[in-house]
Amino acid sequence: MLLKTVVVTEFMTNCFILGDELSKEAFVIDPGGEADKILRQIESLGLQVAAIVNTHAHVDHIGAIRQVRDATGAPVMMHRDELPLLQAASRMGRLFGIHLEQPPDPDRFLAEGDEVSSRNGLSLKVIETPGHSPGGISLVTADGKLCFAGDTLFAGSIGRTDLPGGDYQTLISSIKTKLLPLGDDVKVLPGHGPATTLGSERKYNPFL
Repeated sequence: MLLKTVVVTEFMTNCFILGDELSKEAFVIDPGGEADKILRQIESLGLQVAAIVNTHAHVDHIGAIRQVRDATGAPVMMHRDELPLLQAASRMGRLFGIHLEQPPDPDRFLAEGDEVSSRNGLSLKVIETPGHSPGGISLVTADGKLCFAGDTLFAGSIGRTDLPGGDYQTLISSIKTKLLPLGDDVKVLPGHGPATTLGSERKYNPFL
């Protein structure tokens, strides 16, 4: 399995490229911007993108969706409850002082227990982890060793809940009931900042 992190835009968003070394299929997770940078990495690895998957639809995670989709032909996937945020993306971008080309609507909506799969076996399991946003999801690899947590959980912190649709108690519940039970050895790859483990966050995260 190949895993590359591409940090994009002034928001320092982690865009992840998860690929299979044999089939050369890949998923792009949270293409937040700087599409050329993401596409160069995909090309350098010789990968074919099977899906573009978003953990949520805040402007710092969706800025390159249209360009990556247009370049690869891959379907766009996210939770249905993120659609209002996605459809307001261009307007929200202006509030942050950035120009954002309006992303396309998703080709597929994801929900708890769904799997995102490529033709040759690359797979991610969907876990609903709302709180930072209404339809936030986390994605777990088939071997259960990696969790792409979006902005739900960070190393030593949690996602903010003061944006529209955010809710602190919902976020804490998502972490405690959906993520922590995955096991202490699971590596967490957050939407911003360094990787961590669930065991480390269980012990040392001040919010937990």
